[in-house]
Amino acid sequence: MITYYLQMIKIEGIHLKTHKSKIKLILLVIPIICVFIAIGWVLVKKLENEKPTISIDPELSNIKSTVTFNLNSLDNRSGLRHVLVEISQGEKSTILYKKQFSGDTFFPEKNTKFDNTTITIDPNKLGYKDGKAVLQIAVSDFSWRNSLKGNESIIKKEIIIDTHPPAISVLTKAHNIMSGGSGLVIYRLNEVPNKSGVVVDDKYYPGHSGYFKDPNIYLSFFALDYNKKKIDKLYVYATDEAGNKSVAGFNYHIKSKNYAKDSINISDSFLNKKLPEFENSMKFDPNATNIEKYIKVNNEFRKITYNIISELSNMTDKVLHWKGPFLRFSGSPMAGFADDRTYVYHGKIVDRQTHMGVDIASLEHAKVPAANNGKVVLAGAAGIYGNTVVIDHGFGLFSLYGHLSSISVEENQIVSKGDIIGNTGMTGLAGGDHLHFSIIINKTYVNPTEWWDNNWIVNNITSKLDEVNAMINSD
Repeated sequence: MITYYLQMIKIEGIHLKTHKSKIKLILLVIPIICVFIAIGWVLVKKLENEKPTISIDPELSNIKSTVTFNLNSLDNRSGLRHVLVEISQGEKSTILYKKQFSGDTFFPEKNTKFDNTTITIDPNKLGYKDGKAVLQIAVSDFSWRNSLKGNESIIKKEIIIDTHPPAISVLTKAHNIMSGGSGLVIYRLNEVPNKSGVVVDDKYYPGHSGYFKDPNIYLSFFALDYNKKKIDKLYVYATDEAGNKSVAGFNYHIKSKNYAKDSINISDSFLNKKLPEFENSMKFDPNATNIEKYIKVNNEFRKITYNIISELSNMTDKVLHWKGPFLRFSGSPMAGFADDRTYVYHGKIVDRQTHMGVDIASLEHAKVPAANNGKVVLAGAAGIYGNTVVIDHGFGLFSLYGHLSSISVEENQIVSKGDIIGNTGMTGLAGGDHLHFSIIINKTYVNPTEWWDNNWIVNNITSKLDEVNAMINSD
C-alpha cells in the first residue's frame, strides 16, 4: 500500500512539473504572438496600397488668357505626404503649387487627409506660348510602399494654350431682311470653333461648315421675328475651345412689315367636335367648361407643340438638300403668316394667338407635295397641328405640313420636291379640311412667301453661295 502511494505521489509530481512547463511555455509564447500581431498591424497599416485621389474642377483641356481651377487631394488611410502641380512646354517647366505635409508614422489618423487649393494659370505672365503644354499633378501619401516613398497618384494632361480669339471675316456683303423674314450670312474663321453663328438680339442661329470645299467657311441661315421692327444686336459670333470669343458686325437693312389681324368665332359645335381629340393628351379640370378646355389647348398645348418642333432643329443635316423655289400647295389662302388672331366665344374675346404659318384649302383630302428636297424628320402627331410631317432641308431650314388626314412618308425618308407626303385634313385644332404650312429656321417661324419666290431666293440665297464659291475657286 505504501509503495502504491509513493508511486502516485511520483506521478503527480511529474504531472505538476509538466503543467508548470506548459504555463512557462504559454507565458513565453504569448508575448511573441503579441509582438507579431503588433508588427502585422503596423505592416498592414503602413503598407496599405490605396493611392490618394485627385480631382480637378473644372476639368481642363484648353487654356485661354487666364484659367483658375480647384484641386482636391484626398487620402483617408495614411494621410497626405506631398502635393506637386507643374506645367511644362518643351524645355520650360514651372511649379504652380507645392506642399509638403508632416505625418505621424504610428498614428496616421492624426495626419492630413484632405487638401484643397485654387490654382491660377496665366500663360502670358508665365511666359508660355500658344500651343501644346503638359499639366502634371502628383500626390503621395505616408504609406511604407515604394521604399517608404508612399503610394503616389499622378495625373498628366496635355492641354492647349490658346490666348487668341477666332478671327472672323464676313464674306457676304448685302443682308436685307424683313420682319418675319429670312437671311443668310457666310463667313470665314481661322480655326475650328467650339461654337459659331449669328446672334439676333436674344436668339442664336448656328453656323455650319460643310457646304464649301474650304472647311473654314461657314454659312448661317438666320431670321427676324415677325414682331421685330428694329434690333439691337445683329452680328457673327464665334468661340474657340479655350473660351476666347470674337464678334463681327456686317451691313444689313431691315424692312418693317405689318401683318394682318383676324377674328375667329368659336362655336359650341366646334368645341364638341374637337375637344375629344385632346382628352388623352391634356389633363383637364373635371369641372372645366368646354371653352376653358379649349383655351388650355390653345395655349399650353400650343407651347408643347412648338417645343416638339424646336427640338428637331438640333439635328439638322449639314447638307443643302433643297434647290430652287419651294412649291406652294395649290389652293385658296385661308390665313396668312403672323396673323394676329382674336378668338371670340359667344361675342366675348377669350384668347389671342399669332398664326405661325399659312393655311391653304383645296379639295377635301387633297394630295400634299413636299415643297422641296429634304429628309423627313417627323411623321406623326404634333400637338395642335395634328398629323404632321416636318422635312429638314439642311443647315437649319425646315418645312412643316399640319392637319393632315393621312401621312404617306416615314421618318428618315429622303423626299424630292413634289413627292406626295400625305393628304390634307382637319386633325389637331383645324376647323375644316386644309393644309397648315410653315417654314422654320432654327426654331424661328418665318414668312413662307419668300421661299416661294424664285427672285427672292436668287437675290438673298443662291447668289451669295455662288459668289463665295467663285471667290474660293479664284484663290
